[in-house]
Amino acid sequence: MDFHTALKSLFSAEGRRDPYPAYDVLRAHAPAFPALDGRWFLTTHTLTSRLLRDPAVRVSDAADYDTFWPDWRDNRGVASIVGSMLQTNPPDHTRIRRAAAATFTARRVAGLRDVITEQATALIGEMPERADFVTAFAYPLPIAVICALLGVPDGDRPWFRQQAADLTVVLEPISTEEEMARADVAGRALEDYFIGLIADRRRAPREDLTSDLAAEGSGLTGAELLSNLVLLLVAGFETTTNLLGTGLKLLLDQPDQAARLRAEPGLAPAFVEEILRYDSPVQMTARTAGAPIDLGDGLVLRPGTEMMLLLGSANRDPERYPDPHRFDPDRPSIQPVSFGGGAHYCLGAPLARLEAQVAFPLLLTMLPRLAPAGAPVLRDRLVLRGYAELPVTTR
Repeated sequence: MDFHTALKSLFSAEGRRDPYPAYDVLRAHAPAFPALDGRWFLTTHTLTSRLLRDPAVRVSDAADYDTFWPDWRDNRGVASIVGSMLQTNPPDHTRIRRAAAATFTARRVAGLRDVITEQATALIGEMPERADFVTAFAYPLPIAVICALLGVPDGDRPWFRQQAADLTVVLEPISTEEEMARADVAGRALEDYFIGLIADRRRAPREDLTSDLAAEGSGLTGAELLSNLVLLLVAGFETTTNLLGTGLKLLLDQPDQAARLRAEPGLAPAFVEEILRYDSPVQMTARTAGAPIDLGDGLVLRPGTEMMLLLGSANRDPERYPDPHRFDPDRPSIQPVSFGGGAHYCLGAPLARLEAQVAFPLLLTMLPRLAPAGAPVLRDRLVLRGYAELPVTTR
């Protein structure tokens, strides 16, 4: 495969099913290169990790969207994401992030371990002999956990799956008009839902994240509160669902590794980090140079240059991880860039990790005969990588 074929393959359904051979070609071509109307692609772990943490690197925010898409606010799916901390720069990002972090604390996340264990145990107990793992477990577990965190009633959880699936296409650079129309509908539905939930919590606060964020003095405007609740819900389970599905597929494909984890549940943190490295639930992220960016070897990007950071490529960089295409939970110092880095490091990363660390040992011990039961189906996505269907048998 040559360079041009490799780059083109990332934008084809066939290439997206297994982008790693293309990443190898692109990374061997150069750590950074321009393509596609002047965008720069970053392929190595060193560059990607550094730029994620560089304060001179920014995300596209509302002001940027105003220049290339003046009516973007008309699509409420897009508006909910652009108005959130995901697409905000300092000083607003610093303020919003601080408010969210003050409520989404490490202590609060750690306190969810029992909830995660209880929900996972119940889902495993209810799993039929033949099941789609995504529908039976990988979606409902993170939905239950994030809804418990936000204070969403149990009966509303199933409704959120389709809303989130429809809305997250706005994160993809290859979405169709039909998909964007569905994102608009989902964005409006979620905004309406959270307007009602916020009003309820302001009348009668509870011990949940929505009550804390909606409280007077949180530092968030009404629009910011709404956008970030939508973000927390959608991002709170979409990437975790991908992590759970991808991780189980890897374990089922490597029964020796599954047997190790079954016998030693304490290995779960190392297994989860290697799953994140080996097949990242987020494959790429976009950034813009806010100042001159020195990439080394005399290469300096001008302010305003758009960059695509290939997280999936960085996680398989042989300079950082020898024999990168081998799944090896015993690797020393596994530090995947799957959840980003720096100021925009994913706020929900500790929760996603905890859910996976609890779920995989439980699945393997409660269902010792868990096995594949048909061909899995990957979602056709460039950014968010995961399975739409993962057929399994439990007996």
